[in-house]
This record gives sequence, structure tokens and C-alpha cells, in this order.
Amino acid sequence: MARRLFRWGNVVLLLSLLLVAGSVAAQQGAKTGEWRITGGDSGNTRYSALDQLNRDNVKDLKVAWTWKVDNFGSATEYKTETTPIMVNGVLYFTAGNRRTVVAADAGTGETLWVWRIDEGARIEGGARRNSRGVAYWTDGREERILTVTPGYQLVALNAKTGHQIPNFGKDGIVDLTKEVEPDSNFNTAIAHLMNTSPPTVSHDIVVIPTSMENGRTPKSKKYPKADIMAFDVRTGKKVWTFHTIPRKGEFGADTWLNNSNEYTGAAGAWAPFSVDEATGYLYLPVEGATGDQYGGQRPGNNLFSSSLVCLDIKTGKRIWHQQLVHHDIWDYDLPSSPILVDVNVNGRPVKAVVQLTKMAFAYAFDRTTGAPLFPIEERPVPQSDAPGEKTSPTQPFPTKPPAFDRQGLSFDDLIDFTPAIKQMALQSVEGFKIGPIFTPPSVVDATRGMKGTFTFPGSGGANWEGGAVDPETGYLYVGSATRSDTALYGLRKPNPGETDIEMVGTGSVSPNVQGLPVVKPPYGRITAIDMNRGDIVWQIANGDTPPEIKNHPLLRGVNLPRTGSHSRAGILVTKTLLFAGEGYEGQPVFRAYDKKTGAIIWETQIPGGEQSGLPMTYMHRGKQYVVFASSGKPATKTAAQIIAYAIPDPPKPGAAAPRVD
Repeated sequence: MARRLFRWGNVVLLLSLLLVAGSVAAQQGAKTGEWRITGGDSGNTRYSALDQLNRDNVKDLKVAWTWKVDNFGSATEYKTETTPIMVNGVLYFTAGNRRTVVAADAGTGETLWVWRIDEGARIEGGARRNSRGVAYWTDGREERILTVTPGYQLVALNAKTGHQIPNFGKDGIVDLTKEVEPDSNFNTAIAHLMNTSPPTVSHDIVVIPTSMENGRTPKSKKYPKADIMAFDVRTGKKVWTFHTIPRKGEFGADTWLNNSNEYTGAAGAWAPFSVDEATGYLYLPVEGATGDQYGGQRPGNNLFSSSLVCLDIKTGKRIWHQQLVHHDIWDYDLPSSPILVDVNVNGRPVKAVVQLTKMAFAYAFDRTTGAPLFPIEERPVPQSDAPGEKTSPTQPFPTKPPAFDRQGLSFDDLIDFTPAIKQMALQSVEGFKIGPIFTPPSVVDATRGMKGTFTFPGSGGANWEGGAVDPETGYLYVGSATRSDTALYGLRKPNPGETDIEMVGTGSVSPNVQGLPVVKPPYGRITAIDMNRGDIVWQIANGDTPPEIKNHPLLRGVNLPRTGSHSRAGILVTKTLLFAGEGYEGQPVFRAYDKKTGAIIWETQIPGGEQSGLPMTYMHRGKQYVVFASSGKPATKTAAQIIAYAIPDPPKPGAAAPRVD
């Protein structure tokens, strides 16, 4: 029996907030033809109103210039996830595994300046060196670029010169490891504090997304806490800290039974943040707590893990929260930036925030109050039988929109291109527990033929690539993937001395059929959702059928559907078109779609490798550019690059022929 979820968090001064909300301007995407934030605007709409490129002339797009990542970092960089920003005719982005900051001419790609520091040993160990971009700040007189290094230091640079700002922190640098609180359990011998997403800058405050090392097999239950810290953008002085794991006596501490909040760690927020500039509300997508697949040592629902949290950006005070996974043991951390969009639900205008998830749900809330746009129901879910584990009896299910990718697994979901293939698929899942979404990880026991739990989405659904929204229509576009190689949840007893946690996750290989995915396609999707009604408008496969599937010996003579790639599309929406590449591990193809129907209007082969950063667009000297990062190929030692597309200028009239008398 389902029951309605009305736990809206701490709704403060509801009536006054609604009055404020009524006067707030709608999120309208990137302004003035620039792209000053990696998500396009502070609401991460990934939308631009530019319309020079349209369905009639998009076929004329050509590569305008490329910027190659060769020789940045300790080795040739084959993958990059950076999204450039563009301000005043200059692109700013990161390059290489040392996160060199680059300024380049927006019209030619010419390098204007580069910056990096040698962090020595502090970037070794668990440091996640990949970076998804930088942040920009100005007060109208001074311009700064802000970045976080692989060694977890916040740096402020002069946007015109690349020089460190001398009066910010210490010579332009704030060592974030020295700013963590004493009770944060910070211990680099157990885990490092890290960062992948660019800082969020608003109201003269810079807030740092924080991530941790993979928590499948944590070294200890006493993992560092990934508190969220904010700093003064002018001085680098710390302004506030938000405890994603509440301390003793704080709101939410009672959701950590047996005082487990005292030693449990992680619960960072590593995806980009969003800000409602009018209210000053900051939206944090918080990840799960230690560990990823076992939580017997942290009984309770565990606020604010796997929650969307709204804070006042100036003070760090919590306004409201919504926990989207109770007692998360599936690594269902919120992976993408919250998206702000103004919609009309049942004739009522609502200023909304939408959170995409690995579960393939799009949870939507009133962004001022936290009230769900559509009812959310607490539904019973399967319970764990792992020793010492106590899972939540229910999980929150949104009634709208429907899931945008596969959830759960049954025998009917297995591939059946031929009867022989179906039989092999059935044999491949023998020994695995299968079931609906939120089926818990199970213990692997070879003596009894138990191989773990195999269910979806795994680490499929949406991820850091997130989606984009058209503020004029309220249509949300999401790239997602069905990844059978990440859908195995297995538990084992740790080896002696490995950890003090009773159970840890396994790294076993998921079932397959001679290398074929065991489930039916599509393996990648692009979905359009009308957020006014909460309905799916259209859904297409993300790309054609990859060669390794199309040419598989078992599939000779089989008429395959369009399967899409095992990748998540990186999406950009403009006034006229939907742009998307297939994403990392997809095919190197970039496309323009009809955003009303999903029909392909234009496509091109990407030089070098597949799209791996998110696309952006801008106008420079009367010409609209579309730019994204693509990955290189280790086999050919081809480095990653930034690629800019534009319509070429018409040829200039030739010089008059010399007169012959």
C-alpha cells in the first residue's frame, strides 16, 4: 500500500516566499550571446536563445578551429570532460590531468594564456584529476577565473592575464585541506577530498563541489566527511560550512542511529550546483554516505545523503531538503546539476527545480518551498538479507514524470534476437538475484552459486552529463544509458586488515552473452519530457547500432533495431535546435535534432574521437559557434581536443584580372 510523501523539509515563511517567487524573472538560459557558466546560466538550463543556426543552414556547419590538449599534464590526455565558458570574446577551460587553465580566442582558438602550478605529491593517490571547467566572476571592474586544482586548492586568477590574485587567500590560493573542520575525520591515509566540477559563484560567494574516492571498498567506516564550504570571492576567507552529515544536535542527526553520524563520511556534492539569483537559494545534489553498497554500520535514513538540499547561499542556512534515496546502498548519489525552470502545472505557474538521477527519475519540486510538483509516493521495496544490514522499508517514487530509462530486471528484459541467444541470456543470469529497482545488493557465495544482485539502472540512468531545458516550452531533454556492465551489486566479507566495515562491494563482471549486453536495447536514449504535464513527449535511441554489436558473429543475418550507444548524450538546446553528441564511449558523431520530434536534421563525424565534454554555444563577431571537447584515441596516440563549429564565411570576391593592352 503506497502512502504519500509530505516530508517537505523545513519550509520557512511559505507565504512570503511565494510572493517573492511571483516576481522572479524566468530562467532564460545564457545571456547576451555569451556562455559565462558551464551550464549556460546559474540554473544550468544549458539553453541559448541564439538562432543564427537553424534547421535550414545547420547542414553548412564546418570545423572552424581546434585546440589540442597535447603535452598538458604528465602524459598525453586522451579524455577530457571540460566545458568551456565564453566571456568577452575569450574561452576559458581546463586541459590535461594537471588541470591547466587555458584562455583562448573565441574566434580562432589561439591560446592567449595558460596557468598551472606544480602540486607535487598532493595530486598523487586518490586525486580525481579530470575537471569539468572553471568559473567566472566580475564586479564590473575586476574579472576573475576560479578553479579547483587536483590537489584540492581553490585558485583565483586575473581573467585578462592568468596571474594569481595576490589578495585572495595566500597569493591567490586557498588550501582547502586546511579549511576543513576538526571533526570532519579528514585523513588522507583513508581517503582524499577531491573535486571535479567547477566552483559555483553567486552573490560574491564561491562554493566548492566536493567529491570522494570510490566508496565500494572503503578503507574504514571513519571516512572523511565531505562538508560543503563557501568562501568570499574577493578575499578567499571562509564564510560558511554546511554539514551534509549532521553533527550531534543538528537537524537530521536523529536519522543516523547509534550515533553513526559521528564516524560516517563521504556525502559530498560533486556535481555542479545551481543558484536562483533572485532569491539567493543554492541547490546541492548530495551523494551517498560511506559505503556505496553496504550501510550496516550507519543504520537509519541518513540525512542529507542522496538528497537535494536548498541553502541560503550567503549564510549556508538550510531552507528545505528532499531525500531521494533513504539509506542509499546502491551508489545512487545525485550525479548532475539541478535544473531550474519555470513551468505551468494545472494552470498554476511554478518556479521549479528538477533533479535527474541515476535511478532514471526526474524529481521536480517548487524551488522556493520544496513542495513536489507532482505527488511523490513512499512505496515498499525489497529488503536486504545481508548480515547487519537494515534497509529502508520504502523509497520515494515520483508519480510523474515516468522513468526515462530501464528500471529493474525481469527475464522478459533479456535479449531475444534469436531463440539461441535468449537461451544463452537466461543461462548468463543463473545464480544472480534479479528484481525491481531498489533490490538490495546480495552476498556473493561461490560455494552456493550466489553471484550477487543484477538489476537496473546500476550506474546507468542519468549521470554527470545531466540534461537541458527549453525555458520557452518547459521541455526537458535527458541523455541516459542502460549499462549492464555496472548493474551488479555484490557483497563480500573483507580481507583481513582491509577495512573495519563488515561487508564491502565486489568488483565482479556482470553477465553478458559472448560480449553482447544481456538486456534488450536501446542502450542509450535521449528523452524529451514536458515538465508542465510530467509526460514523455518523445524518446529515441542515442545513435545507431555500434559496430561491435552490428558485426557480432551471433547477430549475422539478424535485423537489428537502432540500439544506440552505451553512452549518455551531451545536450545543448537553442532557440531552434537540439544539439547532442553520443557522449564518451559512444560513436564519434555530433548531431542536430528537431527538438519537437527528435528527428535527426544533420550529423557529422567528429575529428579525433567521441564527444566527452558538454556542448556550448556563443556569438562572436556576428557568427554563432558550437563548441565541445572530444576525446582522443590511445591506439593512435591522438590527444583530446576542443572543437569549434561554425558556418564558414562566403569566399571573398577574387581580385580583378590584370588588364592586358
